[in-house]
Amino acid sequence: MTALSGKIALVTGAGRGIGQGCALELARQGAAIIINDRPKSPDLEVTAGEIRSLGGQCLAVEADVFSRSGCEELVRTGLRDMQRIDILISNPAYSRRGTFLDYPADEFERTLNGTLTSGFHISQLVARHMVERGGGGKIVFISSVQAEMPLGLCTAYGAAKAGLNHMMRSIAVELSAHRINVNAIEPGWIDTPGEHATFGDEAIQAEGGRLPWGRLGLPEDIGRAAAFLASDAADYITGSVLPVDGCFRYKDCRVSRPGDA
Repeated sequence: MTALSGKIALVTGAGRGIGQGCALELARQGAAIIINDRPKSPDLEVTAGEIRSLGGQCLAVEADVFSRSGCEELVRTGLRDMQRIDILISNPAYSRRGTFLDYPADEFERTLNGTLTSGFHISQLVARHMVERGGGGKIVFISSVQAEMPLGLCTAYGAAKAGLNHMMRSIAVELSAHRINVNAIEPGWIDTPGEHATFGDEAIQAEGGRLPWGRLGLPEDIGRAAAFLASDAADYITGSVLPVDGCFRYKDCRVSRPGDA
């Protein structure tokens, strides 16, 4: 028996990167997994195959969770085939870097929709099911250290993640009466395909070595945190934000030499 045996988890954006890391770790902990990625995703069946190779039960559902109708389709399909959802890992995100003065207004709105509004839609639909079913549940939002760090070229994404954190806390307050734990994880710089596409392999390797922990985070680092928050061990944790960043937030606080003040 493992920590999540008998539980059914829904993980959005599970085709690759952080979502995939969460889905695989929850499967290792014994949960049956409903995984989601965008329609025609080339990655979704890869994740499904990896879960099944672990001996886990998996349902793969293509749906656009950037829309209310896509979220409704996903939840409806998941409940039809798996009967219930005990755990939600809400991992939709959209990000395009750019200077504030030149940032397109439609990109700002797309970022808020893909990162914040979509999190509202999927969590509301799953929470309604959890309340109706009774017995509590676990909701984990994947946020970002950028919710707290005002990084340049990331105005839209940082605002969306900051809003996600506040929304999570408000949801946690309302759902506490139903014993539904609601928390968020703030990843730091994580080694994902998207980061390699943005910065390049050489830069990723070089910059990782300069971070306090000596490397970028891995999707499984976030997956292990998600599995903890989804487990009974986190029963008394709700409305909290858990940074999982290898001290990335404080990377510029180190002294240059031992003994320097």
